[in-house]
Amino acid sequence: MRVLGIDPGYDRIGVAVLSGNGSAPVHMYSSCITTDKKLALTERLNTLAKELREVIAAQKPDCCAIESLYFTKNQKTAMGVAAARGAVMLVVAEAGLSVTEYTPPQVKVAVTGYGKSDKKDMAKMLWRLIPASKKANFDDEMDAVAVALTHLAHARTTYPQRKS
Repeated sequence: MRVLGIDPGYDRIGVAVLSGNGSAPVHMYSSCITTDKKLALTERLNTLAKELREVIAAQKPDCCAIESLYFTKNQKTAMGVAAARGAVMLVVAEAGLSVTEYTPPQVKVAVTGYGKSDKKDMAKMLWRLIPASKKANFDDEMDAVAVALTHLAHARTTYPQRKS
């Protein structure tokens, strides 16, 4: 199974593709899609959608996992991220991919075993679980890898594969 993991945002969106059955995940691709802060929100969303379509076309994922939104402070940022998340969901739906959402604590539990892990603990465990050819440049990219890993682990325990 190839999972497209997404950490939503509109300034930067983390995207990652992992392949595997949960017990032996393989890092296929990860990056950040960035948008120009000088552009209007609609233009930024268009950039995001265009680049995400290119990732999907190149990587050919089977499904998508996305982190649920969680905000405690900045309402303006929340609105922009919600708009970006809507654009992401539209592109993913157009590609015919199923979408599963995971909360930040679910992702942390899947990676570290503890739902209140910090970024440092996440990074430390993530690259132990998934040997990759490169380290993430931004937290958003690392988070997207973690979301994809969460989906592989969840799919393995929820929908065990038959052995031939």
